[in-house]
Amino acid sequence: MQPTPRSFSHIGLSVPDLDKAITFYGDVLGFYVIMEPTVIVEDDSDIGQMCSDVFGKGWGRMRIAHLATADRIGFELFEFEGNEAPSDNLNYRQHGTFHFAIQDPNLEDLLAKIVAAGGKQRMPVREYFPNDKPYRMVYVEDPFGIVFELYSHSYELTYSNGAYS
Repeated sequence: MQPTPRSFSHIGLSVPDLDKAITFYGDVLGFYVIMEPTVIVEDDSDIGQMCSDVFGKGWGRMRIAHLATADRIGFELFEFEGNEAPSDNLNYRQHGTFHFAIQDPNLEDLLAKIVAAGGKQRMPVREYFPNDKPYRMVYVEDPFGIVFELYSHSYELTYSNGAYS
């Protein structure tokens, strides 16, 4: 028996400046705040204990905010004390997450907004299936160097056989 496909709940990002990240992801990508920034400290409270279970001892203090996308996917932002940028922000050979993707049919317009807001375009806009499907993609970075991808069409349409062929 095939397992039932699960839905995606949220993604969590560690950022160096929570307020600037909220502004970027809100103003540029249109994500909206569902829980305002909150300070959490390493203590014996329920949330403090839960964070210690996840991060181990010594994480100290952090700020967290919860945003949501148009399709109700959670976007959790963390600002830890003493955070640091990775030496390689696209270490694709290292196991783990190395990007996420955002969909917008006006990919080029969104790309321009990202760059204008301090983000970076990592490559030219490319067509996935030139002459067959009108699908485009590009890798970008937010102002903090977090890498993500823009798709012009849904993941399912992009990779399914027969869509726009």
